[in-house]
Amino acid sequence: MHVVATAGHVDHGKSTLVRALTGMEPDRWAEEKRRGMTIDLGFAWTTLSTGETVTFVDVPGHHRFVPNMLAGVGPVPAVMLVIAADDGWNRQTQEHVEALSAFGVRDGLLVVTRADLGDGNLAVEEARDRLAHTPLAALEAVVTSAPTGVGLSELRGALGHLTARLPSPAPTPRTRLWVDRVFTVRGAGTVVTGTLGRGGLGRDDELLLWSRGERVRVRQVQSLGQNVERTDAVARVAVNLRGTPRDGIRRGDALVAPGWWAGTREFDARVDWLADCRASHLILHVGSAAVPVRIRRLGEGTARIRAERDMPLDVGERALLRDPGQQRIVAGLVILDLEPPPLTRRGAAARRHADLAARPDLPDAAAEIARRGAVRRTALTRSGQLAPDAPPPRGTLGFAEWCVDAHWWRERTARLAEAVRARAAARPDTPALPHETALRASGLVDGALLSTAADELGFVQDRAGVREASTRTERIGRVEVALDTVCTRLRADPFDAPGRPELDALGLTPFHLRGAANRGRLCRLDRSIYVHPEAVPLALARLAQLPQPFTLSAGRQVLGTSRRVAVPLFELLDRLGHTKATENGLRHVVPRDAEAPG
Repeated sequence: MHVVATAGHVDHGKSTLVRALTGMEPDRWAEEKRRGMTIDLGFAWTTLSTGETVTFVDVPGHHRFVPNMLAGVGPVPAVMLVIAADDGWNRQTQEHVEALSAFGVRDGLLVVTRADLGDGNLAVEEARDRLAHTPLAALEAVVTSAPTGVGLSELRGALGHLTARLPSPAPTPRTRLWVDRVFTVRGAGTVVTGTLGRGGLGRDDELLLWSRGERVRVRQVQSLGQNVERTDAVARVAVNLRGTPRDGIRRGDALVAPGWWAGTREFDARVDWLADCRASHLILHVGSAAVPVRIRRLGEGTARIRAERDMPLDVGERALLRDPGQQRIVAGLVILDLEPPPLTRRGAAARRHADLAARPDLPDAAAEIARRGAVRRTALTRSGQLAPDAPPPRGTLGFAEWCVDAHWWRERTARLAEAVRARAAARPDTPALPHETALRASGLVDGALLSTAADELGFVQDRAGVREASTRTERIGRVEVALDTVCTRLRADPFDAPGRPELDALGLTPFHLRGAANRGRLCRLDRSIYVHPEAVPLALARLAQLPQPFTLSAGRQVLGTSRRVAVPLFELLDRLGHTKATENGLRHVVPRDAEAPG
C-alpha cells in the first residue's frame, strides 16, 4: 500500500477528484456534504492496473481548517497537489506547499482539475513557476476534468509511476502510529486511525499509549476496510484497542512499541524561517500532533524548542512551526539533538549554535558517537540513529551497552594509565586509585567502561580501587579463571553460548573473547556470540542426520540451541561452504566431495 495526501486551495476539486479515482466518498460528515467543502480528514483508496493500492488522505483546503490539514499531511510520504484550471494558484495552495516542504515531502503529482472550465496548460505553467524554488519543483503534471473524465486514465498511470519510485521503509521494531481519528464502534470499543509511518502492527500486539504512559492491547487491525493479522508501514490502519476508553485518547496522540522510544520535551533543531516572526510561543506540528512550544533562538537558523509535553521523536525528523496569532506557517525544522546540554554559562548559546550548524540533517550515529565520545546503544536506538541489531559504526568500538569513539577511547585509557601510575608513585603504601577518582581523572563516563579500560591495561580492580598488577600471574589470573568457566560450560553443551550479561558478570570483555578465539579456545560466531571451538564439525555431524533440506527450526532443535546462536552459526556454515540455502528458505548439508576447496 502507498499513502498519498491531497493538498490545495478550498473548492479546487480535491474530493471530487478522489471520488472519481476511487468511487468512494471521502467526506464523512453531514456538514461537509451540505456545504460541499471538506472540514476534516477524509480517506479513500483504489487499486491501480499495476496491482498497487493507493490510499488517499483528503485534507481540507479552507484556511480555517489548516490544523486539520497538517494532521493529515504530516505522516505521509507523497502528495497530490491539486489546482483548479479556472482559479489557479491561491493563498492556501501556497500555505500547503510550505507545509509539505517543511514536512520533507519531496515527491508526488501536480494535478490540474476543472480543465473543462479553464486553460489547464496555463495553470500548469503558473504552478511550475511557483514551485520552481521548492522541493516539489519536479512534480509530474496531469491535466484532468472529473465530470468529463478527461485525463483520469493518464492520472492513474502517473500514480503508477509514483508508487513505483516511492521507497519502502526499512523494517524496524520501532513502531509509531500518530492518531488522527478516535471513535467508538458498538460491540468493539475504541478505534483509532492513522497513517502507520514506521514499524508494523498486528493483532494482540502490545503498544504504549504515549500521552498516558499506559500499555494497551490491539484487539484487531483493519486496513482498507478489511481485518488483517498484520500490516507494515506505510499504511492507513484502523486499530481496535481492547479495554481502552475513548476519552483517554485524542488526535495527535501516538501508539508506539514499548521500550523503543525515549520521550523528549526539549530539543535543538535547525530552523528554516519562512516568515518574519518574533513570537516565542508557537505551535509545533509533527505527525498528527499540534503542541504549544516555546522557542529560544540560538543563532541564525538554530533554536532550542521546549514543548508543553513529552513526545516520541527522532533525530532527523521534520516538523513545522505555526503562529496561531498570524494563522500562518512560519518555519520548518529538522530535529538535531534530543538530549541538548544546559545553556548556563555566558556564550553557551553561541557555542551551541556553532555546534548545531555543523551537523547534518540526517541522523549519523558515527558522528554522534564522535561528538560525545561514548553513547549508550539504547540512546542511539531510541533516537532512530542506529538499528537495534546493527554493529557499531565504522571507527567506533562496542563495549556491552556502550558505543565509543576509537580516538576517544585511546585518549581515555591513556589518562587512566597515567592517573593510576601517578597514584602508585605518590602513595606506594595505598597504590589503588579510588573508583570515583579514576572516573574523574580518565573522563570515562561509566563504571563498566572503567572496568573494560582497566582490563585492557592489565590493571587490577578491587574494593580499594584501580591499581597496577604486582605480577603477571595476578594480571591474567582472573581472566583465565573466567575463560575456564565458559569453556567448561561449552564442553557440556557446545552451542550454549553465554549471553552478554553473563560475560559482563564474569568480567570478560570483547578484547578477552577475541583473544581466546584467536588462541583456539572459543569459536566466534558474532561480535558477542562464542561457542565451543569444535562447533563447526559438531554441528555438521548432527545436521547431517536430519532429512535434507531442513528448516532453521529443525536445525536449531537438533543442535539444542536458540535462534540467537543458530542464525549466525548457519551463516558461518554457509560461508564455509558446508551448507547451502535453497530458494524457499531451507538449507541442506553439502556433501564432502562437493565442498569448495579449503
